[in-house]
Amino acid sequence: MPSVSYHQRVFLPVLVSVVVLAWLVLWAWTLSPYSGYLNHGDWTSAGPAAALCRALPGGEVIVPAVLYGGAWILMTAAMMLPTTLPLFDAFDRLVAGRSDRMWLLGLLGLGYMAVWGVFGWLAHGLHALLLSGIAQVPMLAWHSWLIGAVIIASAGMFQFSKLKYRCLEKCRTPLSFVIEHWRGRDHARQAFMLGAHHGLFCVGCCWALMLLMFAVGAGSLGWMLLLAAVMAIEKNVSWGKKLSAPLGFALLAWAALLVASHT
Repeated sequence: MPSVSYHQRVFLPVLVSVVVLAWLVLWAWTLSPYSGYLNHGDWTSAGPAAALCRALPGGEVIVPAVLYGGAWILMTAAMMLPTTLPLFDAFDRLVAGRSDRMWLLGLLGLGYMAVWGVFGWLAHGLHALLLSGIAQVPMLAWHSWLIGAVIIASAGMFQFSKLKYRCLEKCRTPLSFVIEHWRGRDHARQAFMLGAHHGLFCVGCCWALMLLMFAVGAGSLGWMLLLAAVMAIEKNVSWGKKLSAPLGFALLAWAALLVASHT
């Protein structure tokens, strides 16, 4: 019981503070003159980012990648960390009584965030390539709405995939996951790898929904809140799996309406 009390008094407030701070920074960013950076605007054309791009070697690649990486980490902390509370709770009970308990919990979170960070940079790279391709083909520029429709339809179809359900099942059983993967040797590395391993399954079940932010606008706090709530319900609520299919049908219908409205 003392360990539970310690967890409630120290770690949970720290984790909640990180999540709240991430939401506040995102909110302030969307209200700032630099909200275009969050919305994947042309970061190299104006403002302080453009000056850095000109001043640094390779700045046109490095600066947008750093800005996007920071924005993505904030989004992940705000949207995905709340869905991992059961994982932290299960791991906390496993390492209860250890003097390095907080350190191990921090490494667990760091491993989890690292995987989402890598996914974010990969998504950024693909997005940049896509925009470059559109610029080369005027016909695509005139029909850029198709990209949003494809993203939404892909997210809808993924809701019915076996990979989605396999990864979701791993996320829904955090205690079994921790027991299965915790070896108790080289504790710091194991804690980081445990978080990264769980992050891979989390990316596996949620990547398509996260990519919806490219279709609806990465700077939309309303969509962030809605998607965060949906993913939290899917992963942590007893009836969450029942939400996957209706959500898939809704996304497919949305994509069909987009196509119909433009044709």
